[in-house]
Amino acid sequence: MQSEPIARAEMLIRKPAAVVFNAFVDPAITSKFWFTRSSGRVEEGADLIWYWDMYGASAQVAVKVIEQDRRILIEWPTPVEWLFTRQTDNTTFVSITASVSLERMTKGRQAIDSMGGFSLVLAAARHIWSMALLKPHSRSQSRSAYEKWRLTPRSSGRPQVGTVHR
Repeated sequence: MQSEPIARAEMLIRKPAAVVFNAFVDPAITSKFWFTRSSGRVEEGADLIWYWDMYGASAQVAVKVIEQDRRILIEWPTPVEWLFTRQTDNTTFVSITASVSLERMTKGRQAIDSMGGFSLVLAAARHIWSMALLKPHSRSQSRSAYEKWRLTPRSSGRPQVGTVHR
């Protein structure tokens, strides 16, 4: 019997495991770096739909296992597992592993696509923290660092992004 091919993406994120884990279970945060919206929070036993509105795409997700701050296991449509490993310097090593069914795979293409996709998700999550765009906060707090930068008047005399010049 052949074993199922897997795709794995891994990255060190310089935030505590609880913060990183929450970013993947809370759609209000996850939508800042991955999907556009979700039908609900990632909780054990939940059947969710994740939406990428900009592409007109969606995916059904069945949440199988949640181990707080340590592990997420979903079916999408094959198993995908997130492992959050706390490091001694208050950082988190995240590993995402997707099993790929042999009947759906064409010469490894699905595994490569999954690995690339999850690598981008991890890179996007890490990037928004480095840009101070993803901080635990309440809705009553002020605008994000990006919003403040974007709304700051520029006096350089050069055209700004989104400015129309004739």
